[in-house]
Amino acid sequence: MTGILRWMTGPDRVWRKGIFGRTGITFGALVLLLTLLTGCHGKQQSEEFTLPTSYNSGKQYEITFWAKNDTNKNQVRIYEQAIADFETLYPNISVGLRLYTDYGKIYNDVITNIATGTTPNVCISYPDHIATYMTGSNVVVPLDALMDDAEIGLGGSALAFDSPSRDEVVPEFLSECIIGEHTYALPYMRSTEAVYINKTFVEKLGYEVPEILTWDYIFEVSEAAAQKGEDGNYLLNGQKVMIPMIYKSTDNMMISMLKQLGAGYSTDEGEILMFNDKTRELLKEIAVHARSGAFSTFKISSYPANFLDAGQCVFAIDSTAGATWMGSEAPLSDISADKIVEFETAVRPIPQFDVGHPQMISQGPSVCIFNKPDSGEVQAAWMFAQYLLTNEVQIAYSQTEGYVPVTRKAQEDPVYLDYLERSGEDNTTHYPVKIEAAQMLMANTENTFVTPVFNGSASLRDAAGALIEETTKSVRRKQKVNDAYFDDLFEKIRSLYRLDQLGSQNAAESGDRSALGPLPGTAKALLGGLAAAWVLIILVFLRQTRRKSA
Repeated sequence: MTGILRWMTGPDRVWRKGIFGRTGITFGALVLLLTLLTGCHGKQQSEEFTLPTSYNSGKQYEITFWAKNDTNKNQVRIYEQAIADFETLYPNISVGLRLYTDYGKIYNDVITNIATGTTPNVCISYPDHIATYMTGSNVVVPLDALMDDAEIGLGGSALAFDSPSRDEVVPEFLSECIIGEHTYALPYMRSTEAVYINKTFVEKLGYEVPEILTWDYIFEVSEAAAQKGEDGNYLLNGQKVMIPMIYKSTDNMMISMLKQLGAGYSTDEGEILMFNDKTRELLKEIAVHARSGAFSTFKISSYPANFLDAGQCVFAIDSTAGATWMGSEAPLSDISADKIVEFETAVRPIPQFDVGHPQMISQGPSVCIFNKPDSGEVQAAWMFAQYLLTNEVQIAYSQTEGYVPVTRKAQEDPVYLDYLERSGEDNTTHYPVKIEAAQMLMANTENTFVTPVFNGSASLRDAAGALIEETTKSVRRKQKVNDAYFDDLFEKIRSLYRLDQLGSQNAAESGDRSALGPLPGTAKALLGGLAAAWVLIILVFLRQTRRKSA
């Protein structure tokens, strides 16, 4: 753009007579300039995916699959086995696996590769991330037509494997993959959050573990557990360390509390509602328990499981997908055997404000497909993504953690039912804490919820957690936490996560110009210049036309 402007206005410009005569700028050049000015910052464009009439099984395709794995090697083996089995069924499709340690790294790499047109074919992501991928036009493939195709759709007649039908996918999980008016992903696994409880400690303090905990209950017991003796050790465990309540994901904590209270978080259109009086009240309550040492977070202290297993935590709140790290006999415990303390573990839903209407967040990876110039390649990627919903893959993967299969077909499979019934048979495949966590989610599927998904919803989620993290850090630093503090904190978080810009952007995309505020001076000048240029073009064009007709 700079080069074009220099060519048109600098000393090396080429003067020539045209429709503008001595102005030296041709009509076509000016139109080109105006087009570039209005299109310099446009979204990446690509051809919209169109479902071909048939699948070319004779053509070779190489597709890439980006997936996430922590330290559970069983999950890697399941991916590898699924790929091997799929390639046996479809010798013309080769699948390359690329593993990541967390979803954030997948997200960052996808964003980078969108710009270069080198996205993977199939990618495990969260809907919040997919909404951001979609800011590039036609980057992510809407799956509605593919799902409904009679031959290669869900339950399709031409598939070489036993695919679940649309009706056999858990409707709550499938609905989470709808962004706007279309389905942009398939659910892969689902989890929720659970409270992993040292029941032995709770009873030692004189309490019983209810079926559903309230926030008042968990804070009261945590305060009791935070009491120290004259020697400086905690009375409950006799150790120097005790953090009664640790929440792994503070973004989920804030989101869940607001949801349970019916307070604002955001609208489906992306309007930010989180900075309200209810949020302020919740943070004040959290500050009280952070100050006493009864509450902390993963980012401040470390993994809840490590403290729970060492007898240094009463309530560890983490994903059901982390169940194999929780408890005295946890198969994936990260601490040494000599640090583990024997205790009875109980698993419950997250704390509630209204036990009669429990609400808990639904989470877990989904699978999206990226658009490619070759529609056959997109079809090949779709069939592999769909293969991940088969019973063999779903059941095997769910057995590695406290995930649950996303299809009724797999949940009702005799193999899976047998797996659940054998809880406690061993502390590996049938580790009881893991199975109890999965059963808790299946019993509460109708009580789960998801947050609105839009471009920037991932930033809002991060901001929700940051409110709790910053408040907790501040009270630990002996800072005064009052209304003035929260005024400053809200403004700081808005700015840090660019939520004011996000609100304006979403308002613009939804057509709500009133929420945007005044235009910057540079924008006004540019728009004014463009308007003047177009007026000039029209006037000169009309003048030239009249001369020709004279």
